[in-house]
Amino acid sequence: MATKKTQTSADVFEFPAFDVAKMTDGYREMADKSVNQTKEAYAKVKTVAEDATKAIETTLEKAQTGTVELSLKAIDAARGNVEHSLSHMEALLGVKSVAQMFELQTSFFRKQAEMMVDQAKVMQEAAKKVSEEVSKPVKSVAEKAINETKVA
Repeated sequence: MATKKTQTSADVFEFPAFDVAKMTDGYREMADKSVNQTKEAYAKVKTVAEDATKAIETTLEKAQTGTVELSLKAIDAARGNVEHSLSHMEALLGVKSVAQMFELQTSFFRKQAEMMVDQAKVMQEAAKKVSEEVSKPVKSVAEKAINETKVA
C-alpha cells in the first residue's frame, strides 16, 4: 500500500524563499540592457541627424551654385538678344528701300526665333542639371536611411 503524504496548512501557505540578491541582479541586468539599447538607438538617431544636416547643407550649397549658373545663362541670353537687336537697329538705319527693310525684318525675326529656341534648350538643360545636383544629397541620405531600416 502506498502511503499518502498529507499536507499541512503550513506547507500549503508557505511562501517561496525570497533571495534579494537574485532580484537586484535581475533588475541590474534589465537596467544595463535598457541603457545599452538606449545608447545604440541614440547613436543611430545621431548619425541619421548628422547625415540629414550634411545633406541639407550640401543641397543648399548646390542650390546656390545652380542659381548662379542659371542666372549667368539668363544674362548671356539677354546679352545675346540685346546685341542682336542693336545690330538689327544699325542695319535698319542703312536701309535704302522698303523691300530691304522687310528683308531685314524677316531675317531678324527668323534669327530671333532660332536664338529663343537655342536659349530655351540651354536653360532647360541647365535647369535639369541643377535640379539633379540639388536632389542628389537628399536622395542618397534617404536611400541610406531606407536601407538601414530594412536591415534593422
